[in-house]
Amino acid sequence: MLGYHQLNKDGMAMEENVTMTKRPTIKDIARESGYSKTAVSFAFNDPSRISEKACQQILETAEKLGYIPDPMARNFSLRRHLSIGFLLPQMVQFSLQNPYTLQVIFGIGNVCEKYGYTLTLIPPLHKSITEAVRSAAVDGLITMGMQVEMEIVSVMQTRLLPYVTIDGTPDAQMPSVNIDDEQACFEIMRLVLEAGHRDIVLVSLSEDAFASPAKDQSVPNKRMRGYRRAMAEVGLELQKSQVLVSECTMEDGIRIGKEILARKIRPTCVVAMSDIVAIGCILACKQAGLGIPDDMSVVGFDNIDESSCIMPQLTTVDQPAKEKGRLAAEALFRMINKETLESVHMEIPYRIIRRESLKSR
Repeated sequence: MLGYHQLNKDGMAMEENVTMTKRPTIKDIARESGYSKTAVSFAFNDPSRISEKACQQILETAEKLGYIPDPMARNFSLRRHLSIGFLLPQMVQFSLQNPYTLQVIFGIGNVCEKYGYTLTLIPPLHKSITEAVRSAAVDGLITMGMQVEMEIVSVMQTRLLPYVTIDGTPDAQMPSVNIDDEQACFEIMRLVLEAGHRDIVLVSLSEDAFASPAKDQSVPNKRMRGYRRAMAEVGLELQKSQVLVSECTMEDGIRIGKEILARKIRPTCVVAMSDIVAIGCILACKQAGLGIPDDMSVVGFDNIDESSCIMPQLTTVDQPAKEKGRLAAEALFRMINKETLESVHMEIPYRIIRRESLKSR
């Protein structure tokens, strides 16, 4: 009981007692139910170790007392955090504006729900993804675009954290989920060239938080090799002036579109490594009073939902982002549960989808 004074209506001090309740504990449940603290712990964490009757009585007592298990204590008992982490490839303001990343998260989240885990989104900490990994309270990690020689790999290995990469570098030490980015870009660039386009601007992806000195296996470089290979087949060489770099947001796509339209010689086709950037370019053209594809063709990559909603609909590479997230999460949970992976490296199919945004010349 806690006493304190307040004034009555006559201005005189009066004492009033207020009962301070405390949060019920396992000890309280044990006392009320007649079972040991160990049995109470088993009822919440491992019911198979006590009888069904004992478990039911303990849980009923806990409910009567208003007991809610402390998740931190429970996780400590289980030696698990019951959460997996998704390392955002860029700062939050960029990562969550990219519908492709959101679809990957959707796929991961569905699997987390199936296993009763939460999903923790982990952006770079103080601009360092390594610092974020060191302090992440998770049982495993999924990354995007990670390569095996990166510093964060050694941090995860030191922490004994299982990990899977999406759009990363296949390696014996690192399970991965990918498409053949180089071949996909070769095929869509060949489609652009077959449509008669030669004045082309490419919009590349910016390097993400996992960028390392050895960038030749990064997604932007794989895709660029595919574009260059297709152009070389018709005797074209990609010039530096033909390549622009954008963050994967619609806002930055509009900025890039305006930059392209400000050129003295407007390209006949823009080929973007991201649908959301390509859509931004289309909007910039519409704002300038230009028609797509009559005044300029635009091609993207990802086949996000918005690519079939924009007018005209976007020609693109269909890569199943939700399926990438699902496969990566399923593989990670098998690793967490000490199960054998069916396949360390999963390369899933893509499709080239031609729509109205690409016009033959």
